[in-house]
Amino acid sequence: MDERFTPEHEAFRRTVRQFVEKELAPHALEWDQAGEFPRDVFRRCGELGFFGISHDPAYGGSGLDSWYVAAFAEELARARNGGVAMSLLVQGQMATPVINELGTDEQKREFLAPALTGERIAALAMSEPDAGSDLARLRTTARRDGDDYVIQGAKTWISNGARADFLVLAVRTGGEGAPGISLVTLPTDVKGFSVSKKLQKVGHRSSDMAILYFEDCRIPARYVLGRENDGFFHIMNSFHAERLVTALYTVAVMDDLLREAIRYGRERQAFGKRLLDFQVWRHTFVDHATRVEAARQLTYQAVQLFNRKRKQKPVKEIAMAKLLTTELAQRVAYDCQQFYGGMGYVEESHVARAWRDVRMLTIGGGTSEVMKEIIAGTMAL
Repeated sequence: MDERFTPEHEAFRRTVRQFVEKELAPHALEWDQAGEFPRDVFRRCGELGFFGISHDPAYGGSGLDSWYVAAFAEELARARNGGVAMSLLVQGQMATPVINELGTDEQKREFLAPALTGERIAALAMSEPDAGSDLARLRTTARRDGDDYVIQGAKTWISNGARADFLVLAVRTGGEGAPGISLVTLPTDVKGFSVSKKLQKVGHRSSDMAILYFEDCRIPARYVLGRENDGFFHIMNSFHAERLVTALYTVAVMDDLLREAIRYGRERQAFGKRLLDFQVWRHTFVDHATRVEAARQLTYQAVQLFNRKRKQKPVKEIAMAKLLTTELAQRVAYDCQQFYGGMGYVEESHVARAWRDVRMLTIGGGTSEVMKEIIAGTMAL
């Protein structure tokens, strides 16, 4: 392994791998076909400390560094189920970090602590029908009414949305544009909240991505995270961690696809020789392995910079890592599927499901086009 992982990191990795291979991977196809996975998976991850890796120990976290997060994200690829992996990453690395950073003691005890144990499922509710990449246009409003906020609007493409116990919700509390946006916590048992429907997706089928509605949802003002109208900065800041963990996970997915394709190629014969004896495929896998290793080192560099916890995040490096890894995954998954021939086109085949699942990675958390604009901005283009 990379020397940046200490023996302690590797011991943690082995714990994650044992859990993933024993309790998640055997159900990969079953859960995809069912369109869901058991809620107990969240509780098991909470028991093992997987949601609180880098969170405050005072609320059940472990306060560990980003290399532990990297090990967790990489081992999740062995589950061979993008929906499960994404749901678990949303819980620990996308929805809860902003509470860990901004929340009051009361907010952390009410929302963060039970999320880290897996007792309560969290979702990050940002995107809207007319505001995906351009979140500054969001229309869901929170109107102050005495000691409460009254929320109206809708959210869509919300992972964990159909069964979340609470949301970290972006709302408009001020005027137009980024300066009028706030973040709040919203329990999903409040009157007026509803799940419109669970979206039927191309991939990540076992995750519950949903459209959510808010009709006169009343929450106490103490549920605001940080300062009113100051949420947009924190939203953008949270995306860096989301994109970095996506890049780490994606590299591991590509590793798994290549490893399994090579194993298959050693066993399967055509025209009197092993598939791997055909130069076209040997060279294809060499090219992919080389590019995946380059993507890994770029991503690890971003982790190293992020791990220093400086005020200025490595925006360029993280955007580059997400762009490179998720775009490369499209080609790796395509070629691995092609290598399997007809077997690569049936649901029972891991490579077929992976080909579907990786498609979302260039879209979620900021599209490839947005990543290019971010990188261009850092280059003063």
